[in-house]
Amino acid sequence: MKSILATRIGKSRLAAAFLAALVSGLLAVPAVAAEVNLYSYRQPFLIEPILAKFTEETGIEVNVVFAKKGMIDRIKAAGENNPADAVLTVDIGRLDGLVRAELLEPVESQVLDANIPASLRHPDGLWFGLTTRARVVYAHQSRVGADEVLTTADLADPKLKGRICSRSGKHGYNVAFIAGIIARDGEAAAEEWLQGVKANLARKPQGNDRAQAKAIFEGVCDVALANTYYVGKMATNQEKPEQQDWARAIRVQFLDQDGPGQHVNISGAAVIKGAKNREDAIRLIEFLSGDIAQRMYASSNFEYPVKAGVATDPLIESLGEFRADPLPLSEIARHRKAASQIVDRVGFEQGPDA
Repeated sequence: MKSILATRIGKSRLAAAFLAALVSGLLAVPAVAAEVNLYSYRQPFLIEPILAKFTEETGIEVNVVFAKKGMIDRIKAAGENNPADAVLTVDIGRLDGLVRAELLEPVESQVLDANIPASLRHPDGLWFGLTTRARVVYAHQSRVGADEVLTTADLADPKLKGRICSRSGKHGYNVAFIAGIIARDGEAAAEEWLQGVKANLARKPQGNDRAQAKAIFEGVCDVALANTYYVGKMATNQEKPEQQDWARAIRVQFLDQDGPGQHVNISGAAVIKGAKNREDAIRLIEFLSGDIAQRMYASSNFEYPVKAGVATDPLIESLGEFRADPLPLSEIARHRKAASQIVDRVGFEQGPDA
């Protein structure tokens, strides 16, 4: 009996020793660092400091690939081997393209619901707006009366014949603007409006938003549609001081303040379907919607924060307050294809004489 008991005690001690060695071995293996793999259309100068702050706050590393185009094709081509967990981009059109390609995964987050107004996030949690930019009128300080362009409809009024400049009607910012008109008033009304704007063009559509401010400064035209944040970029551009002259030549006119409200677009983020670091990707998007990142967005790129209570950059604040159109951007996105087709039908790209 004594020998059997001794044998059992020996086995028990051996098992305990083995368990202790196993635990010790597991603890000795370095933990895999938490990380998020990110595709970004946002420029490095803007997003890198914010991502560094996220890592500092959470310990989660962010591996980012910056891209200007081809994001949907890249994700599709990778299939199940896609390394990316999340995407950052600008314009509702790019987010909607990812939705239509069925590349996004729905997210439920009380933090995101609290920080981001419902109109600026997908109803099923497929994407989340992180900043807004208003597509306003740039008007010459002296050549355009204070009450001359107050509504979207005014841009199609013959009183502005030969006085409007525009970038391409096919650009995502303008497509979204036209899609908003369709969502409110229907396709026929949007087409009639764009015909009127085309008749008022001073030249064939060309350039970017800053080019329209330059054209106003040079006297080519008096009025243009453009995004608010470019005013800040031009006014503070030390490398190209001539852009400061362009900014001084214009004033910003918010539209439809007695009607549906000012059209806005967004930058936004989403989690990619099959994300291997899904929870950390959600934590990243939640961080981007929070106070720290929202303040950094506002100060570095002159965008409007989506979270209530976060201050706008003083320069952009000086443009004045406005009431935004409450129409959900997901509804506007539904009409983007129709908006693009209207641009083609009216021959907007050919200019006023075509």
